Amino acid sequence: MSPVHMAPVPNSTVVAYRDDGPLSRAMGLLVAGQLPPLPPVLAGTFVTGVLLVLGVAGTDGLAVFAPAVTLLLAGPGSTHPHDGRLDWLVPPILRVIEYTFVAACGFAHQLNPALIFLLLGALAFHHYDLVYRLRQRIYAPSWLSTLGLGWDGRMMAVSLVALLGSLTFGYLVLALYLWGLFAWESLTCLLAAPRSGVEATDMGTQD
Repeated sequence: MSPVHMAPVPNSTVVAYRDDGPLSRAMGLLVAGQLPPLPPVLAGTFVTGVLLVLGVAGTDGLAVFAPAVTLLLAGPGSTHPHDGRLDWLVPPILRVIEYTFVAACGFAHQLNPALIFLLLGALAFHHYDLVYRLRQRIYAPSWLSTLGLGWDGRMMAVSLVALLGSLTFGYLVLALYLWGLFAWESLTCLLAAPRSGVEATDMGTQD
């Protein structure tokens, strides 16, 4: 089996850990990497936290607009090199925002906990896979972050289905879609990639 094409690891792995989607990356292009990433992300965390703590995560509540606020604050920092002393905190903070929002909206609408954890499991699997790849000096193809929607797109999708009043259907479809996409891409990459650096070197020598 011929090896799949492996995208090179970017100069800053912290940026790769962010798991930005098309919306966040587009906003980052507008500021050309000039906006420090940590302060806006902290502001987005505060806004999202306040909205959820106030208990307004219902269909008609203000919390469904938290993803838009977070995107407006954190998105522009996506193109920054994240070379500050504490910029490594940005990806885990984004994970906390995304996971908390998904869980809060699900439980506020009294969804089946299994459905909520099904969606959270897909996100956790993807982020674990991303971390594992980068430690192996292998980066996921660029199209995966686009089709996977990124943290921003997934939160916006949850917000949209909440506004439409079809959260159960939306969580189910989103969970199945993400599990199928992330598991399929990860499995095909694992099966096609060389099993070790030595084997990869041998293959290059034989070619």
